Amino acid sequence: MTTLAIIGGTGLTRMDGLTVTRREMVKTPYGAPSCPIVFGELGGREVAFMARHGVTHRIPPHRVNYCANIWALNSVGIEQIIAVGAVGGIHKDCTVGSIVIPHQIIDYTSARENTFFDGGDDPVEHIDFSYPYNEQLRQALIDGAKSSPGITLVDSGVYGVTQGPRLETAAEIVRMANDGCTIVGMTGMPEAALAAELGIAYACCGVVVNAAAGIDNKPIDTTALPAAIQAAMKNACKVLNTTLRDGTLMAG
Repeated sequence: MTTLAIIGGTGLTRMDGLTVTRREMVKTPYGAPSCPIVFGELGGREVAFMARHGVTHRIPPHRVNYCANIWALNSVGIEQIIAVGAVGGIHKDCTVGSIVIPHQIIDYTSARENTFFDGGDDPVEHIDFSYPYNEQLRQALIDGAKSSPGITLVDSGVYGVTQGPRLETAAEIVRMANDGCTIVGMTGMPEAALAAELGIAYACCGVVVNAAAGIDNKPIDTTALPAAIQAAMKNACKVLNTTLRDGTLMAG
């Protein structure tokens, strides 16, 4: 049984090296997920894969049906999720192309459906979210990155999650840096919290595709982002393949 899922973000709508065995579109009480769940083998392990923004990358971050996605993965028996996301680098160590495995998260989003515990007939639930990322999964990703040639690894960090789809202002990035954020992205929440509510171990593989707004004292060149994303996601795929091949994940 497949118990590990990879959620692909911007630039990762399909997994290099994944041998596909089947696809399943899951119905959920929260509507349709972003796409069918793809099942297959990667790095010698059985895995499931879901493209967060859809297979044609048409769903912006604030419109992703995070509840449906996580519910769908849980319903097919997923117990662990590695979530890949394109991020901007705030800290000087988080350079373009580097892989960041964050250990904490700060949520700056608004008006997103962000919980399964939304009243009704069920009792109120308050999960402990002190440490949002599963340490076993984090260490597996760190080990995989260390074993992957040519990878620049940052083995901890604080992921600041913004609403999107616009990029941030330089002042917002200054604020986030003062808050302790080292990377910025748009999809880390409520995804991580929803996984926690369903008891799914969750970790993030952040892929730095640009310096955050104002970091290098010039506007972000959005025309250069597609090429940067493509190159950076190759690094992510390399790390994931190595992690699954050599790691200690319970992947089916």
